[in-house]
Amino acid sequence: MTQTYTPMTWNQDLVLDLPFLDQVHEEFVDLLAETVQTEDDMLLPMWSRVIAHTQDHFDREDQWMEATQFGPRGCHSGQHAMILAVMRECEARGHGGDKAMVRQLAYELGIWFAEHAQTMDAGLAVHLKSCGFDPEAAHHSAPDASAATAAQPA
Repeated sequence: MTQTYTPMTWNQDLVLDLPFLDQVHEEFVDLLAETVQTEDDMLLPMWSRVIAHTQDHFDREDQWMEATQFGPRGCHSGQHAMILAVMRECEARGHGGDKAMVRQLAYELGIWFAEHAQTMDAGLAVHLKSCGFDPEAAHHSAPDASAATAAQPA
C-alpha cells in the first residue's frame, strides 16, 4: 500500500519580505509538492531536479552569508550541507528501489523547511535587509551594518 502525503504549499507564514529569497523558497516548496504527487516512474528524475535546485538554492544563500559576513553562517551552512547529504543518500536508496523513501523525504523536507525558513532564513533575511544586500549587484550598500549584525544570532 502506498502512503499518501499531503504536500506542503507556499503560504504567508513562509514569506520573508525579501523577493529574491522568497522566490527561491517558493520554487523549492513547489518542487517538493510536485515530488510528493509525482508518479513512481517520474519520481527519481523529479528528485534529481529537487536536488539540483536545492544545491543552487543553498549555494546562493551560503554565498550571501559569506559576502555579508553573517555571524551564524557556519551553523546555517552546516544545516544546508546535512540536508543535501540526506537528499543524496535518499536518491541512492531510490535508485536501489526504495521510492517510498524518496516520496517520504520530499514530504518531511516540507516540514523541516517551514521551521528553517521561519528561524534561520528569517534571521538571514533581516541581516540582508539591514546590509542593503543586492544579489544582482553581488554587493551590499551598507557594509558597516553587516559587521554590526554579523554577531546577532539567527
